[in-house]
Amino acid sequence: MKIAIIGAGNLGLSIAKGVLNTNGATTMYLTKRKTTEIKDYEKYGNVTITTDNREAVKNSDVLILAVQPSQLEKILRDIKDLLTENHVVISTITGFGIAQMEDIIGEDKYIIRSMPNTAISVGQSMTCVCSNEMGQKRIDLAKAIFNRMGHTMEIPEKQMQAATVICASGIAFWMRLIRATTQGAIQLGFDAKEAQELAMHTCNGAASLLIASGSHPEAEIDKVTTPKGCTIQGLNEMEHQGLSSSLIQGIVASYEKISRIKEGQL
Repeated sequence: MKIAIIGAGNLGLSIAKGVLNTNGATTMYLTKRKTTEIKDYEKYGNVTITTDNREAVKNSDVLILAVQPSQLEKILRDIKDLLTENHVVISTITGFGIAQMEDIIGEDKYIIRSMPNTAISVGQSMTCVCSNEMGQKRIDLAKAIFNRMGHTMEIPEKQMQAATVICASGIAFWMRLIRATTQGAIQLGFDAKEAQELAMHTCNGAASLLIASGSHPEAEIDKVTTPKGCTIQGLNEMEHQGLSSSLIQGIVASYEKISRIKEGQL
C-alpha cells in the first residue's frame, strides 16, 4: 500500500509506527508543518517527509487524516481536485462527520471514519470504523490497517460518539481503576513500584483471559469466588459502595457531555 499520513503529530506518528513496524506500506508520506521534528522517520527508507499535502496525495492511495478538527475542511478543499477513484480517505478526526466530508470531496469518494485510542502507540488500540456507502467497498482495507495496531470493530456512524466514550475516554477510566488498585496494594504493604506492577499485570491478565476464552466476566469471576471467601467479600463491599453504578454513571455522564459539545452547548 502507498500510504500518506496527513498530519504527523502524536496520533499520526503512532499510526505510522504501527504500519511501518509491520511492513504494512510499500511507501509512506508523512506531512507536517515543521518537518525537522520527524526527520528520523526517513531511516525506514520508504518514508518521505514533506510539508506539501498535495505531493503526498499525488503519490499515495490511502490517505490517513490526523490533523486538528479546525484544519480538516481547508485540507480537504486543498486536495479534492487530486482525488481519484484509487484514493481511500480515512479520517481520525473526532466530530467531523462523513456527510461533512462528502459535501467537500463528493459522495463518490471512499470515505472512512476511524476512532483509535492512545493505546495505538503500543499496538493495542481498540479502533472503531464506519464509512459512507462507497467506503463500504474499502472498509476491510481500513480494518486491516488498524488491526496492525490492535483490534478493530465496524460500527454505524451514529455510535461513534458512544465509542469515543467507551474506547477513548475509557482508557482514562481504566487508568483510574488501576491507580485505585495500586493504592490499595500500597495500603496492604507493597511499595509504590511493586503495587503498580501488580495492578497493571493483573488488569492485563484479566482482559487477556476474556479475549482468549470468549467468556463472560461473571463466568471468570465465579472461578475465583468461593463460599465465605475473601474475593466475594471484597466484591460485595465494592458493590455496596457503588462500584458498578459509579462506572455506569460516569460513562453516561461522559456521553452526555460529548453530545452537548457536538450540539455546541458547552
